[in-house]
Amino acid sequence: MFMLVNFAAFEIAWLSSVIGGAQQMPWLGPLAVCIALAIHLSAARKRFEEVLLVLSCAFIGAFFDSVLVAAGWVTYPSGLFSDFLAPYWIITMWMLFATTLNVSMRWLRGKPRVAAFFGLCGGPTTYLAGQKLGGIVLVNPTAAYLALAIGWAVIMPVLIWLSENLDGMPGKRRKWIAEGS
Repeated sequence: MFMLVNFAAFEIAWLSSVIGGAQQMPWLGPLAVCIALAIHLSAARKRFEEVLLVLSCAFIGAFFDSVLVAAGWVTYPSGLFSDFLAPYWIITMWMLFATTLNVSMRWLRGKPRVAAFFGLCGGPTTYLAGQKLGGIVLVNPTAAYLALAIGWAVIMPVLIWLSENLDGMPGKRRKWIAEGS
């Protein structure tokens, strides 16, 4: 049941983030993400580990999307800290994505090639959806799609590995931190 809640919270917060960014209301996404994070963390067995996963994803995502912005391949209509950094609502979307890793995307564990393929295809697709909703502009579409595909193909297995090692959700645990717990 929580998997459905996780998926629904992700979808609602994702849409709120993109539409908020597109409609000059960049605060809307982070607000929705805070609600989704509260729901997620209320179900966590080990909140500290989940928070570390969320913060790790925020850092990775901030770096990755800032590289895309700094390269001039993508831009956003609102919420920018500077012309070289990803907007804050995109960073909170990475935090939101982290909430799926130990719940609805748990099936990717132990499958780094599948995770890479999922990232290769799924990463650029979500940015394309964001562009269609007006939340992102792919200034140089060819370079952006190539960078997104390669970036997500590398990032996704890393995030899955992190989720295995920072799993605070109920369920079977397969991780090195569990050995010391």
